[in-house]
Amino acid sequence: MKVVYHPDHAHHDTPIVTWVGVPIHGDEPPARMELVRDTLAGLGHEIVTADAHDDTILHLVHDPDMVEYMRTAHAEWQRSGYQGEPGQPNVTAYAFPTEKMLHGLPLRRPRSRAALAGVWAMDTTTPIGPGTFRGARAAVDMAQTAAELVLAGAPSAYAACRPPGHHAGRGFFGGSCYLNNAAVATETLIHGGVGKVAVVDLDAHHGNGSQEIFWRRGDVFYGSVHVDPAEGWFPHFVGFADETGADAGIGCNLNVPVAPGSGDDEWLAALDRLIEGVSGFGPDVVVVSLGVDAAVTDENSPTMVTGDGYRRAGGAVATLGRPTVLVQEGGYDLETIGGLVAAALDGFEKSSA
Repeated sequence: MKVVYHPDHAHHDTPIVTWVGVPIHGDEPPARMELVRDTLAGLGHEIVTADAHDDTILHLVHDPDMVEYMRTAHAEWQRSGYQGEPGQPNVTAYAFPTEKMLHGLPLRRPRSRAALAGVWAMDTTTPIGPGTFRGARAAVDMAQTAAELVLAGAPSAYAACRPPGHHAGRGFFGGSCYLNNAAVATETLIHGGVGKVAVVDLDAHHGNGSQEIFWRRGDVFYGSVHVDPAEGWFPHFVGFADETGADAGIGCNLNVPVAPGSGDDEWLAALDRLIEGVSGFGPDVVVVSLGVDAAVTDENSPTMVTGDGYRRAGGAVATLGRPTVLVQEGGYDLETIGGLVAAALDGFEKSSA
């Protein structure tokens, strides 16, 4: 399988983030994707450098104003002096114009750059550093290139995206995600003439951004297997089983939450339900948001999926028999991320043969 990669992802490097008001070490370092790339190259996968793209597809997925904000946010932050007082080197939101706060009032654009961050960010754990936009833009290019390979006739392609993307919506970012790579891959396929696309999200956490982007779409099915947000897990407010879409998208959204502590059997049974829903939708192409943070070795979720579970999950996706773009999402244990991704791709390829 061709593995699409670009070294510019490493320009995004924000080792300290803020969680419940406390500075903590972030868990999304550049080493994540270097390890994945090296593992896959060692197994014989062909590494392809991502092509550069203009913003046409990106603006179909995200509000252009948000993209422009993200492009300039860090430079404006520095000009405003926040790295000196209060001493915060990276753009970090602190005030959020919630629906209840506005209560129907128009959203004003604040003059304060610190306040403006909260217009687009949904949390404090997703800071914008000096190279964040360059890194996130490289991840978009990886996803778009992988989708173009499939449009050109490849049966599958894997995008080694970092930073991840499925928590980023049309007009918001958060959860360590800035731009939605899987959504860009999906829109690239639709824009390229594909009639229907299904997004299969295997990340341990619900892809609230992907769900929001495609919520009213009848040509895109979004389905996710993830740890139950009702049990207190991020993104907390969405990802429940009764969320099925709206308008033209009614019935095109399927969430299959699993209980904390779920292992291979429970997780794969939930995936089978998701695959059944995707099959009923009848997609022409499948996009997989391949998070491997549901693994037993990963401290970011309470699920207990093994490498064999990911291999079987790859095989389950392959049973759909459709051209497939796989886009990397979560997976934060540096000792196991490469092997887990390799297992999923191996399971997919062997079942596709």
